[in-house]
Amino acid sequence: MNFVIFDITLLVLFVLAASVFLYVKRSNLKKEGSLFLYKTQWGIKLINYVGEKYQRTLKFLSYVSITLGYFLMAGMVFLMGQSVYLYLTTEIAKTIKTPPIAPLIPYFPKLFGLQSFFPPFYFVYFIVAIIIVATVHEFSHGIFARRFGIKIKSTGFAFFKYFPAFFGAFVEQNDKQMEKAKKFEQMAVLSSGVFANILVTVLFYFILFGFFFLTFIPVGVQFNTYAYSVIDVGDISSINGIPIDSYDGILNSANETGLNKLIAGNKSYIGTKDILSEQQVHVGQILVYEDAPAVNAQIGMVITNINGVKINNLESLQEELNSYSPGESIQISTLKEGEVFEDVIVLKENPEKKGVAWLGIGFYESSQGKISKLVLKIFPSYKKPFVYYKPVNEISLFVKDFLWWIFIVNLLVALLNMLPLGILDGGRFFYLTIWGLTGSEKFAKKSFVVVTYLILLLFLTLILKWLFSFF
Repeated sequence: MNFVIFDITLLVLFVLAASVFLYVKRSNLKKEGSLFLYKTQWGIKLINYVGEKYQRTLKFLSYVSITLGYFLMAGMVFLMGQSVYLYLTTEIAKTIKTPPIAPLIPYFPKLFGLQSFFPPFYFVYFIVAIIIVATVHEFSHGIFARRFGIKIKSTGFAFFKYFPAFFGAFVEQNDKQMEKAKKFEQMAVLSSGVFANILVTVLFYFILFGFFFLTFIPVGVQFNTYAYSVIDVGDISSINGIPIDSYDGILNSANETGLNKLIAGNKSYIGTKDILSEQQVHVGQILVYEDAPAVNAQIGMVITNINGVKINNLESLQEELNSYSPGESIQISTLKEGEVFEDVIVLKENPEKKGVAWLGIGFYESSQGKISKLVLKIFPSYKKPFVYYKPVNEISLFVKDFLWWIFIVNLLVALLNMLPLGILDGGRFFYLTIWGLTGSEKFAKKSFVVVTYLILLLFLTLILKWLFSFF
């Protein structure tokens, strides 16, 4: 909490400093829409030097950059299409309850209820990540522009005039020279920014991988559900010993807090009031927990120790449980909300494997989209599945999250920028592609306009579907 106060204070001071800077330099500012542009000559010598000295290398990298641009554009279009399809055909909008298009701003995981998906995004992370993303992106544009003889007029920073904490960098090129350049050269310049961002993405992934390996240690196994079954509502005969004959009877007889025991057929099950009330009973079935040792004891979902034996991976957990028989007692150490709890529980017999001891925990792997699977293939997880890691100190956790955000922000910026939308690099990249394929500039312009409006319509569709999910 002390750091959050410090971080918010830093945010306020930055906004004040940026506001004062913009006021003092107001005579040198250029207004462009909702932005203030502050132009400088910083870095132009370096851009000119690299662009002119390494012409062969940059020519080769132009082919790589353009090819990567097409892959990113295809991936982003597919990702957007998949998102629209899921929003229109499933209840994902009601399940997630967060905007489908969320701005990448400080503290956005907390603001939009996404703490379980993303680590904290402090202002310190935001400002450093944006500086790195914007600098490498714009300088790469400038270097490739100089490679093809396009003059760089200025560099600088762009501030959102209503809240100057949101800012970016820019490299101003000679637009007339850019338009006169060959299509290949223009496309190389346009795609070079995202190419640089992908290089930084890869770099920081390996830095993150190495840092995590050196500063985090496995201390437990983290399961994410108790053993459960799906049963017919009509089969339930009682709850907490009270006979019932309807789903409303189940809800009316359920305890507001704690566990409820349900009898269905010849078996007993467990359910909480929240779980029971959230079910969609129109299908005639509900999901309930098995009457297992883990859920009855409500153990924490990180197992660190069983009878003095350390548990730090799935193999050690399975090996230790296999050494006991049904009916034996074990002392199990778990973590719950950061605290260590000790419980003595009696193992049951596995309902699917006779004579095998059963704790009754589950490891659910959420289904992933095709893009997510592709990203994981390129950037495999630096964590073993279901292993709980502990940082050697608090600084390690702070730095790990910081490196992760630099990695992910660069990846997101690279993807977003290659969306074939008018204001983005991908917009003109798409326009030049169509012009090159058809030989008709007029057709390319029409295609560019149509695709831009189509994408904007899809964005609007996502937002409207999300808004309607509240009714």
